[in-house]
Amino acid sequence: MALWVGALVGLWHRFSSPLPDLCISCCCFRFDIFFFLSFFVCVCFWCVWLFFVAIHVRLFIRRGNMSKIPPAQLSEAIQAVLTNRKERKFKESIDLQVNLKNYDPQKDKRFSGSVRLPHVCRPRMTVCLLCDLVHEDIAKKNNVPTMNQEELKKLNKNKKLVKKMCNQYDAFLCSESIIKTVPRLVGPHMHRVGKFPTVCAMSESLPEKVLEIQSTVKFQLKKVLCLGTCVGHVEMTEDQVRQNTVMAVNFLVSLLKKNWQNLKSAYIKSTMGKPQRIY
Repeated sequence: MALWVGALVGLWHRFSSPLPDLCISCCCFRFDIFFFLSFFVCVCFWCVWLFFVAIHVRLFIRRGNMSKIPPAQLSEAIQAVLTNRKERKFKESIDLQVNLKNYDPQKDKRFSGSVRLPHVCRPRMTVCLLCDLVHEDIAKKNNVPTMNQEELKKLNKNKKLVKKMCNQYDAFLCSESIIKTVPRLVGPHMHRVGKFPTVCAMSESLPEKVLEIQSTVKFQLKKVLCLGTCVGHVEMTEDQVRQNTVMAVNFLVSLLKKNWQNLKSAYIKSTMGKPQRIY
């Protein structure tokens, strides 16, 4: 608004001058100093206004995504999960279970998203690299299971063999050079079971890529208003579990239509333990 007022004032001052002076200024392209200054001031005010608007919008977004999980309740729940457990022959995972409200899976958009947590939550997750010969040597040095192109060709799109391969590993990586040939070699089954490989370029660190997959969790709304994912294991520290849990919940809330208003309740529990409410 200030920009338009300043421009109108400048134009009025310019065209209200005597006709000869106006003609001379038009012919010689004389720039009116008053018009320039008024326009410059208005632009400055406009930029400052936009700057403050951007700050307020950013603060609003941060406030909307701010965690509303009571810290004391979360700490108490984590301690209960880590201490009130029996010794098992396997490493129990810590799972996050969430119930939604005011959400209609039939009408509302079904969301899906993945986020990498600060700490590895599934260290025993097996990752296989579908690779070319160069990448295969690197994988063997880092003790990463591999399948090269020749081994993939032997599957010959056989559903039983592809299914057996998918059941053998939790996730897959693939060399950038052969990613386009994977659907042709193994068929659509990997995509159907949600294990289509993630691209791993030669310039990327293979161990770091494996850690990234072991630290990444996915939320996907289907037909029910209950979601769950792994956020850690019982050998992690309380602080590590807290950081993973808070990030996972905040990310899920960011996917919801009305953010925290759609979150009914949230629990954490070990594999064989009792659920502990955190929200």
